[in-house]
Amino acid sequence: MLPGLRIQTCVSPAPQHLIDAFRDVVTPHLSDSLGRHIGARGLKRYNQTGKLVGTALTVKTRPGDNLFIYKAMSMIQPGHVLVIDAQGDTRNAVIGELIKLYAQQRGCAGFVVNGAIRDVASFERTPCYALDVVHCGPYKTGPGEINVPVSIAGMLVNPGDIMVGDEDGLLAFGQEHAEALLEAARKHALHEERIKAEIATGNPRQSWMDAVLDKHGLAQGNQQ
Repeated sequence: MLPGLRIQTCVSPAPQHLIDAFRDVVTPHLSDSLGRHIGARGLKRYNQTGKLVGTALTVKTRPGDNLFIYKAMSMIQPGHVLVIDAQGDTRNAVIGELIKLYAQQRGCAGFVVNGAIRDVASFERTPCYALDVVHCGPYKTGPGEINVPVSIAGMLVNPGDIMVGDEDGLLAFGQEHAEALLEAARKHALHEERIKAEIATGNPRQSWMDAVLDKHGLAQGNQQ
């Protein structure tokens, strides 16, 4: 089918051992390991508890329409995250409590919406990121696409990407990068633990600060 009307096969959810491993990794460590410019910007987190870790099932919708979200819900496998590009439109919510409940019954791990949601209280314990909340519901006329690359608040998400979200933000990356990213994030966490231990000494001179200042000619004693 032509772009704009495609429905493509779902990518199977990532192996459980990878999903479990990323539950213990914070998004700042992932972000720093990805060059500090990969990830969504501007989404709000609507769950008060819980962490989002799962595999992207992507949907691209016409603004204010959720017909293809209905179709995508019938394709969800346990561990999928419903990732919806509503093209940044916040005039009509494209998901609410009913979609949330049905998708969860099918094993949906969470929701990411480049657009608006409603019934916001129902997402307090369900991982959910969106641009905004509005009471106005969606239309159901299409068109749309399923399992195609989508743009989510400045972040490219491909079908099958691993999604990780916490109180600091949301990132997506290909499954082929997962093992290397886990190792990089672990090293970064150890690095920060060493810095915390140095801060705890109470010494006003800190090697991690001096290294940065030295690099830019601002080391102690260089001031005029």
